[in-house]
Amino acid sequence: MDTQTLVRLLDLSGIAVFALSGALMAVRLRQTLITACFFALVTGVGGGSVRDLLIGAPVFWVQDGAIAAVCIAIALIVWITPERWWQGQLLEWADAVGLAAYAVFGTAKALAWGVPPVPALLMGVITGCVGGTIRDILAGVPSIIVRPEIYVTAAALASGLFLILLWIGAGTAVAAVTGASAGFILRGAAIRWSLALPAYKGPRESR
Repeated sequence: MDTQTLVRLLDLSGIAVFALSGALMAVRLRQTLITACFFALVTGVGGGSVRDLLIGAPVFWVQDGAIAAVCIAIALIVWITPERWWQGQLLEWADAVGLAAYAVFGTAKALAWGVPPVPALLMGVITGCVGGTIRDILAGVPSIIVRPEIYVTAAALASGLFLILLWIGAGTAVAAVTGASAGFILRGAAIRWSLALPAYKGPRESR
């Protein structure tokens, strides 16, 4: 598999699973089909849209009509299939896949547009986290990024490991798969065992 194909697969994987998580959120809230399609679209393309605006690239899904069609198709599939198919923690696991894949892809695209490594890492984090944040805000639920549970850290691990492996000479394919896998494993462990970073407690008040 060549590098271009791998990067494209990471892109589509991130979009598809984020769209799935958006559609799942809408149906769990007993929203309409139109709302489910909207949730799928904004969750699927939200992070990448912000990234492209920041790096000065054309907004990707505006240039590729198939992406919006995929998001809407996923919403339709969720809508017409039995609810039991989508029970449990599928939303969380779909989000974990999208987070890891999209973080790596976002970093790779930023590098391709001439962004230095550290800002490129941040572009990866933004790509991986913003779509889910928009979904949660629209749904009126507390966003994962304002809870101690490991989330942004997993995106940073995926992006950072991808950059490190590129720097030491690993091929793009190896770096991408390894980075995305590491990010997914960390986020998966957080889901499975409720791993969280320490929360700020503030200085002790004097009496």
